Amino acid sequence: MFTRRAAMMGAALVAASPFVVSRASASGEVMTTAGAGDVDLSGLERIKPELKKPPFVMDHDQVAVGGPKIVEFEMQIVEKEVEIDDGVYLQAMTYNGSMPGPLMVVHEGDYLELTLYNSPENSLQHNIDFHASTGALGGGSLTLINPGEKVTLRFKATRPGSFIYHCAPGGAMIPWHVVSGMSGAVLVLPREGLKDHNDQPVSYDKVYFIGENDFYIPKDEDGEYMRFEDPLDGYSDMVDVMQGLIPSHVTFNGKVGALTGDGALTAKVGEKVLFIHAQANRDSRPHLIGGHGDLVWELGKFNNKPDIDLETWFIRGGSAGCALYEFRQPGVYAYVNHNLIEAVNLGATGHVVVEGEWNNDLMEQVLEPTEYDAMHEGKTALP
Repeated sequence: MFTRRAAMMGAALVAASPFVVSRASASGEVMTTAGAGDVDLSGLERIKPELKKPPFVMDHDQVAVGGPKIVEFEMQIVEKEVEIDDGVYLQAMTYNGSMPGPLMVVHEGDYLELTLYNSPENSLQHNIDFHASTGALGGGSLTLINPGEKVTLRFKATRPGSFIYHCAPGGAMIPWHVVSGMSGAVLVLPREGLKDHNDQPVSYDKVYFIGENDFYIPKDEDGEYMRFEDPLDGYSDMVDVMQGLIPSHVTFNGKVGALTGDGALTAKVGEKVLFIHAQANRDSRPHLIGGHGDLVWELGKFNNKPDIDLETWFIRGGSAGCALYEFRQPGVYAYVNHNLIEAVNLGATGHVVVEGEWNNDLMEQVLEPTEYDAMHEGKTALP
């Protein structure tokens, strides 16, 4: 039978200090699956794809080739200081050093097997909660590791869709780790690939992973953003800001402007691009200025038919959604959180630079800006 693992949501729940690294629960039990029946997976092929730093996505087949596989991944937990805006620094907690962590892609029926490493240089316990998985707090109760430890978890991908993963070490540590950067997503594709609203096969030419983060950077008595030596140094001040539920920054992929300029996404007229948008903590409202969501799996689950022709879609906090769009005009498109205060003032804006030929049938500037005389135009000037 299963036992419960300490710090699954752990040490921070039962210890006086949230930074105790003991894994002993109140009952002294540690969770393990060793007592359960063995599963024979020896006949399955094992593959080990290379993860990529977002917004880019690992190479993968859109339609599964052959039978279910064991897909092996490795991720390193990295605690490091990150500049999230000009002169504004976060003591970040990350998977593989990026915010968001890498997008892992498998097919329905595959087994996702992750070896997670907590670097000896780190100062805190970490784990991973897979929203795509079934059981044991999403794996969080089986993956809690101290600095200098590693753990391997395997789960069967039984539901197709896009799903969040995040750190959930216990108690007050959970939101702090998440808003310090510890989240990513898993894409579980149907074995036969995606289908549109008419159950017809649909594919994409490019895929981008956009991870939205809300950050809570405290200010000092002079109104300047504070900078800390390590994660624990800033814990108390950061939690005070978090309690107000008003972020100081809302960013795509870890930094204001990360997906603009040299970091802008690219496409060509006629290409179908799949945007995977994840927010581990707050609601978001993605919108592509100048485009639409041709097919939108707002809930991120491919057993549901997609909505069509959406202008803005809704991503619930703690979820990842997907939108497919075929670009029809060249130019620079702004991809934003359409809470425009968060987009413009707090940083939730990215760009897609699209190459191709302009189509005047879709949009044309009939008259360039020029001065006008209201009287000669046959109109009376407004007071």
